[in-house]
Amino acid sequence: MPTHQPWYHGMITRSRAEDLLSREPRDGSFLIRDSESIQGAYALCVLYQNCVYTYRILPSEDKKLSVQASEGVPIRFFSGLLELVDAYYSPNMGLQTRLQYPVQREEETDEDGDSSLPPQLPPRNFSTSDTEQALKSLSDTYLARLQHMDLTILTEEHQLALQEYFRTSICLDVEQVQNGNPNLPGLKKLTMILCKTLNNEITRVLPSLEMVNRVLDQKLSPGIGHLSRQISVDCLQSTSFRLDHLTKLLYSIEDKAKGVVFESAGFEGGHRKSLIPAVIFEVKQESLGIPTKMFLKVDVESGKLFQKKSKDGPEDKYCVHNKILQLVKSQKMPAKISINMETEKEKVVRKEFVFEDTKKREGFCQLLQLMKNKHTEKPEPDMITVFVGTWNMGNAAPPLNISSWFQCKGQGKTRDDTAEHIPHDIYVIGTQEDPLGDREWGETVKSTLRNITNISFKQVAIQTLWSIRIVILAKPEHENRISHIFSDSVKTGIANTLGNKGAVGVSFMFNGTKFGFVNSHLTSGSEKKLRRNQNYISILRFLNLGDKKLTPFDITNQFTHLFWLGDLNYRVEMQSSEAEYMVTKIKQQQYHELLSKDQLNMERSEEKVFLHFDEEEITFAPTYRFERYTREKYAYTKAKATGTKYNLPSWCDRVLRKSYPLAHVICHAYGCTNDIVTSDHSPVFASYEVGVASQFVSKQDPECAPQGGIQIMNCMASLLTKSQTRFFIEYHSSCLEKPVKTAQGENTQHTDGYIKVWFENQVQLTPIISDPEYLLDQHILICIKSTDCDESYGEGCVALRAAQFCYTEFHITLTHNGEKTGTLNGGIQLHTTECKPTEKLYDFIKVERDDPAASKAKSGDKLTLAQALDISNPSYMGVSYKTGQMKDKGWSYSMQPKPAPGSRSPTVKHPGENGKNGKRSEMFDNPLYGAMSGGGGAPHSRSKDTQRDLLSPPDPFLCVKTPDTDPDRPPVPTPRSRSNTCSETSPQSTAGGVTNPAKPKRPVVPSRSDSNTATANKPRLPIKARQDPPPPQQQPRVIDYRCGAKLPGKQKP
Repeated sequence: MPTHQPWYHGMITRSRAEDLLSREPRDGSFLIRDSESIQGAYALCVLYQNCVYTYRILPSEDKKLSVQASEGVPIRFFSGLLELVDAYYSPNMGLQTRLQYPVQREEETDEDGDSSLPPQLPPRNFSTSDTEQALKSLSDTYLARLQHMDLTILTEEHQLALQEYFRTSICLDVEQVQNGNPNLPGLKKLTMILCKTLNNEITRVLPSLEMVNRVLDQKLSPGIGHLSRQISVDCLQSTSFRLDHLTKLLYSIEDKAKGVVFESAGFEGGHRKSLIPAVIFEVKQESLGIPTKMFLKVDVESGKLFQKKSKDGPEDKYCVHNKILQLVKSQKMPAKISINMETEKEKVVRKEFVFEDTKKREGFCQLLQLMKNKHTEKPEPDMITVFVGTWNMGNAAPPLNISSWFQCKGQGKTRDDTAEHIPHDIYVIGTQEDPLGDREWGETVKSTLRNITNISFKQVAIQTLWSIRIVILAKPEHENRISHIFSDSVKTGIANTLGNKGAVGVSFMFNGTKFGFVNSHLTSGSEKKLRRNQNYISILRFLNLGDKKLTPFDITNQFTHLFWLGDLNYRVEMQSSEAEYMVTKIKQQQYHELLSKDQLNMERSEEKVFLHFDEEEITFAPTYRFERYTREKYAYTKAKATGTKYNLPSWCDRVLRKSYPLAHVICHAYGCTNDIVTSDHSPVFASYEVGVASQFVSKQDPECAPQGGIQIMNCMASLLTKSQTRFFIEYHSSCLEKPVKTAQGENTQHTDGYIKVWFENQVQLTPIISDPEYLLDQHILICIKSTDCDESYGEGCVALRAAQFCYTEFHITLTHNGEKTGTLNGGIQLHTTECKPTEKLYDFIKVERDDPAASKAKSGDKLTLAQALDISNPSYMGVSYKTGQMKDKGWSYSMQPKPAPGSRSPTVKHPGENGKNGKRSEMFDNPLYGAMSGGGGAPHSRSKDTQRDLLSPPDPFLCVKTPDTDPDRPPVPTPRSRSNTCSETSPQSTAGGVTNPAKPKRPVVPSRSDSNTATANKPRLPIKARQDPPPPQQQPRVIDYRCGAKLPGKQKP
């Protein structure tokens, strides 16, 4: 490894190499780095006319190196990089220009040592020229240390044994090691003397423990058997082996005894038959404008919701779980909820209740959701709950009771007391400065969860790096649903070689959904913000998790859901003189000013770290640095030899997440505990509701079902690079049999550091399963690579759910190793077969948003419920339904309105057009939503209202970041639907999306470009452009109970 050469930069990124070359813009400047695409290969980067040319240096089978230069140049082989570089200083070697000016390697500044570093070990290298003197010095050093210790607590025999070992035996052990014998006989002799009594005790206790173990072992036949003689005479002489055997026996006895006790106590599969107690909520219900107190009792185990007029009243009036169709949360009144129920006469009624507060309402919703999930007939879940916790233990043992951490109790956004008995499906626990061992900490967590939930959770994985640990537990019923488990760790301590700082990670598949979890402990110190940023990038690059086939993608793009937790050590950037002012603000619970100075928030806003990650709003006090054994005082000063060091109160411990576009995930809790005080950090918890995909089995006959298709077209990439190369796109997905590559794109511009690449050819992707229920849960991973070195210049992701109606434009931000590298605009079209969609459990709860158009309607108009409500799933939106502020997700879609029956798109081949032999194709643009029918071009039998409500696109995605405004990009085709165009006098939207028309009896859905404008101010369409609604008697009466807009019981006559 030529680490001593100044032009060799090791594992730096491609963008970093270009940045270093641009600092010295001289033709012939060069450097060599490790290849990102091929292990063991290198990349030669040369600057010429302000462009960077990259050449791969590949090793041959006999370890010779060669450069992939221009065609026609003979290939030359070199024994090393130094010989290769010397040769290419000469001209006419196949490079764009000869090598002239090496770019020096930057020396990386290491962090200062801190208290978390391990103690320094004595030197182990001894001079071969004076071995006897070195051995005598070693013996004298240890004897001197022994004299300074209190030996009176030891027996005389043990004192003599220690003195003898450090006087002579340790020198003999050193000589044995130098001669190649690593057995250390002197140390073994000392251990036997010190543990003689322990050996005798083990010999006496071990047979008794083996007898208890055999009695509890149910696999053995009853009767008296002989003790096993599995321990040999040699093994009996090993104290460590016997202690290990003793420890394993104790654990085995404990596990088997617990199993017997659990079974006798009525447990099944590790949990009780009856787990969740019935909960009663006090609510108010309006009757004729008068609020009336009522009580709702939720019995999860029986699957019933009781309505009572008094707390102890009769329970004769109830609704069974399968008759509760939908819960609708009110946005205007946070404590209000509407319940859509089906009566005995198959009518739907809507009942509205107001709870004491929002937390009670959330607890009620979680209990009903659990009840629906418990009594569902689905073989596989489509939604699970995930607990994510992080705690810097401060090298101190945990207290006896840490249950509040797993119950999400304390400060911030917490769970209601009524929901504390609801167990999560998966628990992810990350610790830093953890003094316990893997087994001890794992048993502590399991025991705590068993006491809370009465469930014996199964350990999925555990990964440890020094004192950084991550443990993942799952319910027993999910054990067979979890597969493809990977774990890894990355060191980011001094020189990236020590593991006192770094990260551990675990990834797995839950049925068809990919999960990734990273627990990190980054560099400490308020002034070391940039070092923490470097730690983050290093973890992204070198943490090896997930599918090995996705090597071009870092971990932020490999998983459906990625959770990043840990002691990130980002501080509040304020002066030390403001410490008391900060404490005052914290006591007043005024965190806004402090959070505005939070380093992590500032770095994220500048897109330096955690690009496109989400974090729930922080409403709890800083979790660092407390005085131990109290949470009333922050210890923000620390006396050191160099002076007083300030550790201002900060939110060091965080939980962030990043999910694929349009994936369902909602955070129900984010806060910290108040009663766990053994460390100077408080434990942090987060609770998530996550949608998962099942291991899909199509209901269609694969031989008879028509083949589906995914078309991607009109792609234009803007890449932040100075490389002068050609590019192609590579598509990856679990729904594809193998990756698909495109032809080379055409470079059109190179200005302001960006190069624009136009990919003209349309790409046809063939999924392995054409069922729309499967495809709508899938995502396409996109990677733009260079043709010269096959390295990634940016990755992104597109959700097939976005193309559920018709041709859809997308705009995604390209990233690589956590940095923004450009953007990609394009269009996607999904061709699939017809299938009735299955209702998801997370669609059971909706959010009701007030519609200004409905509120301004004339009193004489007859409005249906669909006009007054717009019910949507907040997880599908890039906005918070509380604040309404747009978040940068790194992607957006222009979901076009569904074409009218019989209309044609000028660019997409429709299934109604004649195929071969003049027969109509069996494929549909997306018949799942009733775009067309199977024959005759007649409209689909499903009503328009039902089509609209099936996974309808939310408002914020009705536009993109103006990809069509690029003058170099050809116009993007859109479906021809003349009834949806505005009049010539109305202003045209520049957002790239098509605004929905103002149809009769329907509100206008605004796009992002005019979201601040009142809907009522939009110009109405000309009369000729309006679509007359079909007669009511011609509409089929189809009821979709997932949406409150189809509730006949609520419609007024």
